[in-house]
Amino acid sequence: MRAAIASLLVAAFAAPAFAELPPLIPREVLFGNPEKAGPQISPDGKHIAYLRPDDKNVLQVWVYPTDKKADDAVAVTQDPKRGIRQFFWAYDGKHLLYLQDKGGDENFHLFAADIGEKKTRELTPFDGVRVQGVETDKQFPNEILVGLNKRNKALFDMHRIRLDTGEVTLDTENPGDVMGFEADAKFQVRGSTSMLPDGGYEVRVKADDGKWKTVKKVGADDQAQLAGFGPDANTVWLIHSADANALRLVKLDVAAGKETVVAEDKQYDVSGAMIDDDKRIPLAVSFTKARTEWTVLDDSVKEDFAALAKVARGDFSVGSKTKDDSKWIVAYVADDGPASYYLYDRKTKKADFLFTNNSKLEKVKLAQMQPFEFKAKDGLTVHGYATLPVGVEAKNLPAVLLVHGGPWARDSWGYSGMVQWLANRGYVCIQVNFRGSTGYGKAFLNAANKEWSGKMHQDLLDAVDHFAAKGVIDPKKTAIAGGSYGGYATLVGLTFTPEKFACGVDIVGPSNLNTLLGTIPPYWAPMKAMFTKRMGEDKDFLEKCSPLYRADQITKPLLIGQGANDPRVKQAESDQIVEAMRKNKKEVQYVLYPDEGHGFARPENRLHFFAVSEQFLAKHLGGRAEPVGEIKGHSGQMK
Repeated sequence: MRAAIASLLVAAFAAPAFAELPPLIPREVLFGNPEKAGPQISPDGKHIAYLRPDDKNVLQVWVYPTDKKADDAVAVTQDPKRGIRQFFWAYDGKHLLYLQDKGGDENFHLFAADIGEKKTRELTPFDGVRVQGVETDKQFPNEILVGLNKRNKALFDMHRIRLDTGEVTLDTENPGDVMGFEADAKFQVRGSTSMLPDGGYEVRVKADDGKWKTVKKVGADDQAQLAGFGPDANTVWLIHSADANALRLVKLDVAAGKETVVAEDKQYDVSGAMIDDDKRIPLAVSFTKARTEWTVLDDSVKEDFAALAKVARGDFSVGSKTKDDSKWIVAYVADDGPASYYLYDRKTKKADFLFTNNSKLEKVKLAQMQPFEFKAKDGLTVHGYATLPVGVEAKNLPAVLLVHGGPWARDSWGYSGMVQWLANRGYVCIQVNFRGSTGYGKAFLNAANKEWSGKMHQDLLDAVDHFAAKGVIDPKKTAIAGGSYGGYATLVGLTFTPEKFACGVDIVGPSNLNTLLGTIPPYWAPMKAMFTKRMGEDKDFLEKCSPLYRADQITKPLLIGQGANDPRVKQAESDQIVEAMRKNKKEVQYVLYPDEGHGFARPENRLHFFAVSEQFLAKHLGGRAEPVGEIKGHSGQMK
């Protein structure tokens, strides 16, 4: 596999030179709202709901009968400004449920839209309260289980809500350390996953007598979580890394205390699972390697997965199913085209095309993502993706090191507007799954402990050197950019290694790790031990890892984008480093969005920030830029 990936990359780099880059792709195509996205079929199979902008360019939920076409849909929501992004059907078939916050504050509330009356009710009308965790069950179509931090802002208790009356009842109280609850086959809360003070994890199951019993406990070097219940409360599905390098799916007999491994990979974590709602057994699991790979566990879906693998180019996932499991909506993602959606009939094994999320992407030339790997300076194997500009020789090109957030997340193969934007403007886009990125097993994850600004950053530098040594990029015309942790990495790049990058673009990145940890949302309290283990807790150590205290070392231009309502990385994180830079007469541009949080949800704001970014990169790296033009409705303020 590795040899194949390496040869694929060499082939890409060795491709003959073309005359020129393809035409500029408008930012509106890359960063605007999707045309249609996220279809979900109703439990009875009679309707399909999906997201689409209204005449004010705000994303709403639209619904149409399955025997009609998507263009026949009618809007069933009326969100005034921010747009809806998370929605799903209730099992009563009458309501669509969706989550929405205010201006990016992440205090998500739950709403129910009646598709017949086209009226919306707020189910959790509690100021300052966040919804976290929603469960539905087809045997109880009028009820939903919802996690709310109503009693204590740091903890989420499970509440039961009736759809017909809107009645909210406390169901299960959080004892103080639970990160998530799980319902059994009778839709009763019987399981939980907790984080312990030492950074370890504990899975508990409620016995018939109402007492909670610990069924799995792991130390701080491992992870564990309850993935679901089997057909009875004695059978649970766990995902954990105890006695293995990577997260694996296991079956636990609670009474006997016996575990059976169901699916595992020596290097890669289990990244997803498809569960049968009736039998309550796992049907298939996925592993995110260079691309998503599925392992079928049950013969009942073997032919389905074989048929779906032939439908379209790209990696597929099942987005929703009818109550009788006869029809699925399947999404395909590709690196050089829009997401496409199909309605799949399990009886006929036929997939009918519904739509793509952005038909304009089919009319432009996009670049392909090439997986790569290299050895870091300490010998650790690091993976990533390189996306090269189309039509020009891959030699001595300007580049952008695009660092993912988290940092306990990862980059994956598939379409990215930001990646395609950079490649189209003439830059090599380098994405690195540096140590600490998820999916590669616990040894790789734990190799990043207390290495913020240390070996995590060194992996990024090694990736730049890797491509510079191949002659693909010009190291003197390489920028660093990213959001959240990627924003922090950008600030580290310009402060700890100022000679390495030509400029940087920081989106909602923290500048001081002490103030970051001092202002995290209260509901992150159960995860505090994880932050301590992975980041460190000594204030002097965290100060040494903080770019703010090295602001005087910055010698290259910096652009910062920040949401004023960000609950994770407060506005002060950007304010303080901008102040320090200006005090030292350093070049910095700062754009603040008063109606955004941790990232830019409104398309007008995305278009504005990337227009500013495009001009910034063109000035300092020499790439192409579309004229800024007039961007109506954005809230960006140059500070």
